[in-house]
Amino acid sequence: MKKVALVTGGSRGIGRAIALDLARDHHVAITWLTSEPAEFSDSILIIRADLTNANVGSEIMEQVMARFGRLDVIINNAGAVAPSAPDSFDVSALRAMLDINLLAPGMLLAAALPHLRSGSSIVNISSGNAVLPPRGAAIYGASKAALNLWTRGMAKELGPRGIRVNAVAPGATNLPEAPRSPELTQLFVNDTALGRIGTPLDVARAVRFLAGDEAGFITGQVLEVSGGYRL
Repeated sequence: MKKVALVTGGSRGIGRAIALDLARDHHVAITWLTSEPAEFSDSILIIRADLTNANVGSEIMEQVMARFGRLDVIINNAGAVAPSAPDSFDVSALRAMLDINLLAPGMLLAAALPHLRSGSSIVNISSGNAVLPPRGAAIYGASKAALNLWTRGMAKELGPRGIRVNAVAPGATNLPEAPRSPELTQLFVNDTALGRIGTPLDVARAVRFLAGDEAGFITGQVLEVSGGYRL
């Protein structure tokens, strides 16, 4: 029987790559809010959901259960970035970012937990910025650092149930929808051991590993997928 995976923020970029890769041998549901999905197979369940809504977790679960009857994998990919320069502080934008980056995975887990069985897996999409704070966006980095800690905390909480919780921390990754300039890309390449910038598929392959049975004795880990950035 195919496993069922839920990918938040799955309409574009890294989330899209993860959803399409898992769809090769999983039933897949994705959520989206502002970037309408295009060119997805009808076999993928597409759910529009505002993850800042405290009640949306149960609504998502209802749709997943109605379509597939089970849930085995959650990929918390949806994320937001807001600037937080020392001389500028937009409280509402930063709170919305924290809602998406940190609180939404917890809200979704609470709704999903009654449906998760032993062998289920959660993979959170973190960032290299959790340990390398970006200039002008340190609170974004802090939100991902908090997500890493939450990952380890949930691994401890859910381990007795046989549920694994890990994270993937991408480095600089060029997205088809928003590529960096050649000049900026080269700056990242110069600081990367493998001599290239990341792709969404690089991240998707790491997610597949952590989500799958091959990683059955791995939990509470944050796997950096950066090509050796700033080694």
